[in-house]
Amino acid sequence: MKYSAVIFDLGGVLINLDYQKTIRSFQELGVSNFEEMYNQASQTNLFNDFETGKISTQRFVNALLDFVPAGTSPNKIVQAWNSMILDVPEDRLTLLHQLQKKLPVFLLSNTNSLHVPIVRREWAKATALPMEAYFNKIYFSHEIYLRKPHKEIFDFVCFEQQLEKSSTLFIDDTLQHIEGARLAGLQTFHLTNPADLFQLFS
Repeated sequence: MKYSAVIFDLGGVLINLDYQKTIRSFQELGVSNFEEMYNQASQTNLFNDFETGKISTQRFVNALLDFVPAGTSPNKIVQAWNSMILDVPEDRLTLLHQLQKKLPVFLLSNTNSLHVPIVRREWAKATALPMEAYFNKIYFSHEIYLRKPHKEIFDFVCFEQQLEKSSTLFIDDTLQHIEGARLAGLQTFHLTNPADLFQLFS
């Protein structure tokens, strides 16, 4: 294999996401412009701050309550926010397991304290093994206070793991994250079709 290590994105690569479900859920709660506030390509400071651990879960939920009709429960906000998270395909787990036999495998995800428990719940539906069993280390943006696509997050992971950037592959479904990894000196693969993930390592 021509790579010395692989860093995977999570959402849209290893676990299925549907951003439109969250957008529709907030629209149903009365937030007509939610797509302008949050989408795959860009987010307002509120979401960036939440995904870099700068604000608490409570502050995040309270901030979103300002955009919905009075009387909307915090639980409705949480349910709408988490509705984008779908299933973990078992074939992705098989691929991870096979790769682990050949080289170090890492996870690098822009995520937050509300999404992670739901991701772990969906992961547990697909396998009896915890997420940690599939990676040498997991990096969540809200835990390390850094976020893709900034070069610093790739520098941080590669420095901590002593990875050779020129032979480390980063896989993500979001183009600006790919561009950030390239700036950091990593090899990259922009995943636009899930089937390509298996051809990449065949």
